[in-house]
Amino acid sequence: MTSSVSAASTRVRVLAALDRVIDPELDEPITSLRFVRSVEVDPDGDVRIALRLPTPQCAPNFAFLMAADARNVVRPLPGVRQVSVLLEDHYTGDEINGALGRGEGFTGAFPGETEDDELEALRELFQRKALIARQSTICEALLREGATPEQVLAMRVRDLPDRPEARRGLELRAALGLDTGSDAPAFVLATGEPVVVDQLQRWLRMARLVRTSLEANGGICRSLLQARHNLADDPEEVLR
Repeated sequence: MTSSVSAASTRVRVLAALDRVIDPELDEPITSLRFVRSVEVDPDGDVRIALRLPTPQCAPNFAFLMAADARNVVRPLPGVRQVSVLLEDHYTGDEINGALGRGEGFTGAFPGETEDDELEALRELFQRKALIARQSTICEALLREGATPEQVLAMRVRDLPDRPEARRGLELRAALGLDTGSDAPAFVLATGEPVVVDQLQRWLRMARLVRTSLEANGGICRSLLQARHNLADDPEEVLR
């Protein structure tokens, strides 16, 4: 049996791992969104994670992805023996919780519905949208700071500023199998081709729409979650 000290340190590792679980639709960690209600680790290394979503009607596909991702990032951690993830108060919670408990995919929860590879394709679609949004934030900042379009689009990955949006953009590129080497173009289309000067304004207009949608949906989700669970009015308050 592990000691209570070991259980406490395992819990710290679990929370750090959950920081890597991203809401596919919002491109934000489930921890900062406050979707993680509780994490319990017993002395034997069994981990229980409870997730809460803004409404009981949140899309089952995204709910399943987040719950499955939470299980998958925690399971390999040192000190963890078993992992159970419980999706609370969701209209398909029984189906999702049952499939997760059996180690099954989305089709195990909803036979005859979306196949597991189709669910991953949906994730990829939203990752490409998020990539556009993240890159455009950096691109617009560089233009405001006085760089010309030609200078910005001549940049390589090694030239990107060390900012959260740039780091997240590279994470998304890696997840999508796009080039993240130091000599790769700093700004690319969702398909991986470099953005060129005559595309720039159109690309930025499209990116602003995507970014506005992400920000608006994120704000709505936070407000709904706060009202539903009577949370403190503190967007920085996360489970620790």
